[in-house]
Amino acid sequence: QLQASGGGLVQAGGSLRLSCTASGRTFSDYAMGWFRRSPEKEREFVAAISRAGTVRDYGDSVKGRFTISRDNAKNTVHLRMNSLKPEDTAVYYCAADYTVTGAAHTSSDHYEAWGQGTQVTVSS
Repeated sequence: QLQASGGGLVQAGGSLRLSCTASGRTFSDYAMGWFRRSPEKEREFVAAISRAGTVRDYGDSVKGRFTISRDNAKNTVHLRMNSLKPEDTAVYYCAADYTVTGAAHTSSDHYEAWGQGTQVTVSS
């Protein structure tokens, strides 16, 4: 089970940190990802991190602005979002890839469990 939090309303140029807490499985066994969906776009890959945190990948639209991290002792993955833009407005979902590899996948096809989503709204 995944529980996302941290969304809200922020002005353009501001920052937010999203968190996702997992339960039910050994957190350090699987990779985690963040995706987002807005009325204008299909589900879009945002960021992913491997189970040990050694591999990270980002969508092109967020590279250099967002940072994914994880704390395996607390079963939590974070998404730090800086320099937010109005086009970052979306519902953000965390997801778990239970395949036991060292990869951080960008395709949603690899993810088996999804959180409920948290709304991020960036005003101009």
